Amino acid sequence: MNIEEVMTTDVETCPPNTPISEVAKKMKELDVGVIPICEGDQLAGLATDRDLVIKALASELPLDTPISEVMTEDPVRGTIHMSAEEAADLMADVQIRRLPIVEEGKLIGIVSLGDLAVTNQLDTEAGEALEEISNPSEPNN
Repeated sequence: MNIEEVMTTDVETCPPNTPISEVAKKMKELDVGVIPICEGDQLAGLATDRDLVIKALASELPLDTPISEVMTEDPVRGTIHMSAEEAADLMADVQIRRLPIVEEGKLIGIVSLGDLAVTNQLDTEAGEALEEISNPSEPNN
């Protein structure tokens, strides 16, 4: 199954100079945990709910701080030419839950483990990917 068959193509984005408060509001409005950050149509990074909490809120950054200061830069990307199975394997290998799909650097979609899990053929792969991603960390002693 090609990645195009399972990815979300109507993806909301923000430019790098968007204040972190606006990105958080957009996440809430859309009920998502990630917003791609694009310069024009080129993917510059991803802003995750974790980025907002760990890098911004916990550091007490002002709410007007540009998202570019806390976003995940140079995220792992998938391509339009990969299969859904390859996407699931990549996501498991690098332990991510969402994979932006690009063509020549241009964001054309995003696929989540949820997208992969709802397809019958990929239910096992998505479950295995989630299991690998969700392995608990071991506390430092």
